[in-house]
Amino acid sequence: MQTKYRYLSVAVALACQPVWADETNAELQAVEHIVVTSDFAVRNLQNVPASISVVGQNEIIARQAQHLEQILNVAPNVNFASGASRGRFVQIRGIGERSQFAEPINPSVGFVIDDMDFSGIAAVGTLFDVQQVEVLKGPQATEFGAAALAGVVKIQTVEAGNDSPSRVSLSLAENNSWSAGFAHGGELSDKLLYRVAAQQYQSDGFIENQYLGRDDTGNRDELTSRLKLKYLASDNLTLALNYQYFDIDNGYDAFTQTNDGKTRSDQPGYDRQQTHALSLKADWRHDWATLSAIGSWSDSEMQYGYDDDWLYDGYPGGYTAFDAYARERDTHSLELRLASSATSKWFNDSTEWVVGAYSKKVDEVLTREYDYLDGIFRSDYQPDNQAVYGQTISQLNDKIRLTVGLRYDHFDIDYLDSDGFVANVSDDMLGGKLVLDHQVNEQTMVYGGISRGYKAGGFNIDDQVSNSRRNYAPEYNWNYELGVKGANAEGDLTLRVAGFYMQRKDTQVSDYELVASSGQAADFIDIIANADIGTNYGLEVESRWQVNNSLGLYANLGWLRASFKEYTNAKGEFVDKRDQAQSPRYTFNVGMDWQLADDWHWHVEADGKDGFYFSDGHNQQAHSEVLVHSRLSWQQGDWSLSLWGQNLFDREYHVRGFYFNNEPEDGYDQNKSKLYTQLGDGRMLGISLDYLF
Repeated sequence: MQTKYRYLSVAVALACQPVWADETNAELQAVEHIVVTSDFAVRNLQNVPASISVVGQNEIIARQAQHLEQILNVAPNVNFASGASRGRFVQIRGIGERSQFAEPINPSVGFVIDDMDFSGIAAVGTLFDVQQVEVLKGPQATEFGAAALAGVVKIQTVEAGNDSPSRVSLSLAENNSWSAGFAHGGELSDKLLYRVAAQQYQSDGFIENQYLGRDDTGNRDELTSRLKLKYLASDNLTLALNYQYFDIDNGYDAFTQTNDGKTRSDQPGYDRQQTHALSLKADWRHDWATLSAIGSWSDSEMQYGYDDDWLYDGYPGGYTAFDAYARERDTHSLELRLASSATSKWFNDSTEWVVGAYSKKVDEVLTREYDYLDGIFRSDYQPDNQAVYGQTISQLNDKIRLTVGLRYDHFDIDYLDSDGFVANVSDDMLGGKLVLDHQVNEQTMVYGGISRGYKAGGFNIDDQVSNSRRNYAPEYNWNYELGVKGANAEGDLTLRVAGFYMQRKDTQVSDYELVASSGQAADFIDIIANADIGTNYGLEVESRWQVNNSLGLYANLGWLRASFKEYTNAKGEFVDKRDQAQSPRYTFNVGMDWQLADDWHWHVEADGKDGFYFSDGHNQQAHSEVLVHSRLSWQQGDWSLSLWGQNLFDREYHVRGFYFNNEPEDGYDQNKSKLYTQLGDGRMLGISLDYLF
């Protein structure tokens, strides 16, 4: 890209061009060109009739983000929950899971890296050598099926070839934090392109274990590596091989009776994931259409464990227990897709179309070792699904387009465990979308649409759950959306606005029961049940103002009302109406990019959210939060040096909360329950050096 400096931080959507392209010299330009890779094609964000937030390399680098959890606050009406070493449970517009223990779950938010589906296991959401992160809001059934009831988070990594420069990146920060990364791409021959990337990140984290005298029991140890090959077999055939390996070996020692990040556990926990993933994509182009075949395979070994009592052996009135979960997950998928070409779309030149078939098989084996179980618990969970889909985009006239998408999914879920529980769920589900958009002028588009998403039903596995609560039904989500995307004639002011109303049928509500034993903390029994109706509506605004050649401002605002009603919780209490968990009523991200001089650039931003309920099973809430981040960078030729800070004012905020009694002084009396919270990351100051070649 032949520009001196390109400012592309537009609301939450920053340009997908690499950060090294926007920091090459001194002049800011107001031109915006952001593309998204979802919706079956590569399209300009301003022309896609949907609410999509794109976080590009500019923002990833400016925030010095290592993991997905560190950039989610950029997107309006997006939240996350932790209860692990990372915030890997995502909610979009108030819908999404908050944790997973022994129970199998069907995710509401899809998580995809390139062409590989990692829904439900987002610990691998590391961000080195990532081109952009796309957050698609609202049901995305046509392309992504049952994993996209609420939306999808898609990470697009840098492609093979020499279009993007090679990179060496080093950083040092507080808490013994450091990272070292290398990425290089080019041509092995005229027909074979490649890119390799690897990064190691380590940090002691923010937890102080007072009993063990350690400050690294909440550590992060994350290895990311990729190999991408693209073979131009002929003018009509392209083959792309993508291998990714992740080795996450993080500590998990987050909870304490004092709620201050100073733990007293004698058996600190862990949160680990080792994943090998491979995909092969073939694109065979004809004059009238392109046939794509995408096969993927991944093997993940995940280990998650924590000190159940949060205390040390011998604590007065206490007990000692450790809870450990080990999962082995194998995933295979195959997709065949036929899409019209740009020159010959259907029987005329006014309709684009795509049809496809999809098959996915998962085998997830869980082993749980808990000191208060009679033995080792084992389960085998096998969700399989097959789908067919189609979509057309018809140009009704010079200004109006009609998009019609439809997808049919068949689900078979088999489950068995060592307690003798055997279950099978079979669901047939239909979803899709109908969207009409109108190009008012060259700069402005308005659209309105209806979409329907879904996710499969399931079962509660604990034998203490009553028969009436064993099974829960599939959930459906109708989304009605109006939006406008536009810019002024000069292109220095850009605006995207979307208003939505979602009606959830048979809302799957996550609840829990407490089973208390004398002298021991209560045991949680997770329960998923169906509420009658869930209603989610709100507004999303993404804007950017290029004040002059040196200064750009942006603001991303979300407003949300999410509630469910007519539900009887696990305690037998009838809930007439209540806000859904993890659904802050407002979110915002505002920031500034300022070219101070030819070689100096300053980025500062703040993101915040309203308070929200931690769970559907109790009424405890997180407080509102505002976090400030900044980066000052100096560039000389191919070298870039930056000073940066995350959560500059060291604000305390919470990423997970539980409500029960884990106090030995109270005899673990559940009538004296209290809120226990996991703190988010505190202030982190660091320095980074990048070399491009």
